Amino acid sequence: MAFELERTVSQEDLDELEHVNNVRYVQWIQDISKAHWESRAPEELKKKVIWVVRQHLIRYHNAARMGERILMRTHIAKTEGALSTRVVEMHIQGTDKLLLRSETQWCLLHGKTLRPMRIPKEISSVFT
Repeated sequence: MAFELERTVSQEDLDELEHVNNVRYVQWIQDISKAHWESRAPEELKKKVIWVVRQHLIRYHNAARMGERILMRTHIAKTEGALSTRVVEMHIQGTDKLLLRSETQWCLLHGKTLRPMRIPKEISSVFT
């Protein structure tokens, strides 16, 4: 199931080329990922586990500029063992112009031991 958020590019999002800074895109990838988890996971699950990034793969396609509205969309592509692969795409609202596509591999950690743990059915079923 896809999850969406919107952002409007502001001055603090821009780099010296007047484009959205790549670091800001990484922050937005993390923001939508967290918002997706927070919106769907039951409170009891949120207290028991922690997600950490293992790897980001980001392909940039176009630049966003001041005032443009960005539609961010994410979904879980795959889960295996303790790892979950999340896809995020960002488009310019209205034109559907692709800005970037990312695949982030997240690792599930036990909340107390901070050791990797297999993704249980109760978590994977929340996102499928």
